[in-house]
Amino acid sequence: MRIVKLTEESKKDILKNMLRRSPDNYGPYEATVKEIVENVHQNKDAALFEYTHKFDKADINASNVKVTDEEIEEAYNKVDKNLLEVIRKSIRNIREYHELQKRNSWITTKENGIMLGQKITALQSVGVYVPGGKAAYPSTVLMNVVPAHVAGVENIIMTTPCNEEGKVYPTTLVAAKEAGATAIYKAGGAQAIAALAFGTESIPKVDKIVGPGNIFVALAKRLVYGHVSIDSIAGPSEILVLSDGSGNPKYIAADLLSQAEHDELASAILITTDADFAEKVSEWTDVFTEKLSRKDIIRKSLDNFGYILLVDNLDEGIAVTNEIAPEHLEIMTKNPYDTMTKVRNAGAIFLGEYSSEPLGDYFAGPNHVLPTNGTARFFSPLGVDDFIKKSSIISYSESALRDVYKDVVTFAEAEYLTAHANSMKVRFEDQ
Repeated sequence: MRIVKLTEESKKDILKNMLRRSPDNYGPYEATVKEIVENVHQNKDAALFEYTHKFDKADINASNVKVTDEEIEEAYNKVDKNLLEVIRKSIRNIREYHELQKRNSWITTKENGIMLGQKITALQSVGVYVPGGKAAYPSTVLMNVVPAHVAGVENIIMTTPCNEEGKVYPTTLVAAKEAGATAIYKAGGAQAIAALAFGTESIPKVDKIVGPGNIFVALAKRLVYGHVSIDSIAGPSEILVLSDGSGNPKYIAADLLSQAEHDELASAILITTDADFAEKVSEWTDVFTEKLSRKDIIRKSLDNFGYILLVDNLDEGIAVTNEIAPEHLEIMTKNPYDTMTKVRNAGAIFLGEYSSEPLGDYFAGPNHVLPTNGTARFFSPLGVDDFIKKSSIISYSESALRDVYKDVVTFAEAEYLTAHANSMKVRFEDQ
């Protein structure tokens, strides 16, 4: 990996380079995605099945677009029993973690007859998009479906691409069934997002769409936002390791590569105060890369967006970390808990050398759907809050309103909204 002494100039170049990966730079694809979304909006199933045949080479129609109980049973017979048990353990961890995020409705009362509160209501219908073109992602199923289930969503509608034979990865189906998906449909890409957003004869319209995807999925989600809610526009994966040189360089190299293997746009960064340590980490990344199955992707990822940044002190490293606002942050310092208190911007924080990032991807319990491309400055991980809505509750007695109605009238008249003022006056003054 390239080792760079961090300066103001090099920092600007690195941040600019990382932002190139943003969905905001997917302009050449926007017209295509817009056409797909509009076609599905207008022509529903006919357009959806046409695109499924065109892109996935599968003959899908109204009779087979929905995954059947028989297909799910067949999937269970194909999934390794040990993997099934691991999926179930992971679900327990994810469920337990997200149960702690649940909110309750509340009411507060005052002696003069005022009652105020907040009503928490789960969304009625949510669409979960799960990629499935090149690989199976059962972990993505769990991370999106389980918190929706915990929140109390009635209808969790999942879409995922099928292969040419019209089959979905068995592990994806099993994970969906175990996690609590209500229905699964064989649809992928921008066309699936449009189907969820507007509804078709086969796929019901939902209130919110969550889940990662490729460029076409990301752009489609952005296009339908407003017709439905979405979780976020996810960019390529990234990891940043912050180290004072006290960690194990072998472990850190392995963790950096765990994200670099996602795709060529993934980013892996080490920030350290120790130049000798930086060299050791770089050497280990070379050693591991040669042994890994996705070494070609890893090399391109590191060449494009991989850095080892040398800083003068840990405070400088923390400041740069906050500017990058990484999706995954591993803190490998002598006192990681103290260092963590100074970090403002990160999607998920892993403390110490035995808290490797893949724990968060698969098993620990916190959600792996995280803000990317610097959006951890203002976004949070996917969670139960993404599947609820809040309603304010207001109740005044006659005497309570009498005490304050003139104040409301004063405010309304200051804004020249006389009907607002009249709504108050009519209760206590002759009109």
